[in-house]
Amino acid sequence: MGGWVGGQAEYVLVPYADWNLLRFPDRDQALEKILDLTMLSDIFPTGFHGAVTAGVGPGSTVYVAGAGPVGLAAAVGAQLLGAAVVIVGDLNADRLAQARSFGCETVDVSQGDPKDQIEQILGVPEVDCGVDAVGFEAHGHGANAGHEAPATVLNSLMDLTAAGGALGIPGLYVTGDPGGVDEAAKTGSLSLRLGLGWAKSLSFTTGQCPVMRYNRQLMMAILHDKVHIAKAVQATPIPLEDAPRGYAEFDQGAAKKYVLNPNGYIKAA
Repeated sequence: MGGWVGGQAEYVLVPYADWNLLRFPDRDQALEKILDLTMLSDIFPTGFHGAVTAGVGPGSTVYVAGAGPVGLAAAVGAQLLGAAVVIVGDLNADRLAQARSFGCETVDVSQGDPKDQIEQILGVPEVDCGVDAVGFEAHGHGANAGHEAPATVLNSLMDLTAAGGALGIPGLYVTGDPGGVDEAAKTGSLSLRLGLGWAKSLSFTTGQCPVMRYNRQLMMAILHDKVHIAKAVQATPIPLEDAPRGYAEFDQGAAKKYVLNPNGYIKAA
C-alpha cells in the first residue's frame, strides 16, 4: 500500500509515524502483554472489523468461515462484542481445535454443507451474522473439499445468514490471480449468487481494515484483561532467521500465528 515495502526486517521505515503511531500508556505494562499487543498491527483489528461489519452485537449468533489467525481473531472479536454463539468453520482439524479452546463451536466443512451442522448446534440452519475470513483461496465443501472454489465461502454465507443480516468480509479478494482455477478467477471474477443476497436483503462490507478505527480500544481491552488474543491464535514468537520455516509451516496449516521477534522484546517481557 502506498509503495512502501519491507515490513518484515530488523528495522523498518514507518511513513507518517507521528500520525499512525499507537502509544502505549505504560512501557512496563505493555511489555508484559507485548505478544497480545503485537496482534494490533494486523490480525486483531482485521478480524474485529469483520465482526463489526457483520453486525455482531449482544446475543448474536455468528458463523466465521475460516479458522486461520484472522478467522480466530474475528471469533474473539465476536465474543468481545457480546455474541451468544460463535461457530467457526474450517477444513483443518488443528485450527478447529484451537477455536474450541476459547469457547467456540466448530463446523468441519469437509463433512458437508455448513448449514446442516449449524442446525445441529442452533436448532435452525442459519445465523444472524456471517464473516468471511477465507477469501479467494477458498476450497469447496463436502466432496469438493480438496478443490479450490473461490466463490464457495461467499455463496455459503449468503445461504446461511438470516434475511436482513450482514456479511463482514475481511478475507482477501484480488483483481488478479495468475494461479486461479479458471480464466474468470484469474481476473477476480467470481460466480456469486448475488440474486440470493438481494432477495434476503443482505449487507456486504469488503476491503482492507481501517486499523486505526479500532486499535486504541482493542489495546485497552488487552491491557485491562478483557481479551487474550495471543492465546486464542496461539501466537508463537520466532527469530527473524526462522521466518522461512514459519512461512512453510503456516502454508501447511499450522494452527499458530508466527510473530517475528528480531530485537528480543518478547523474550525480555
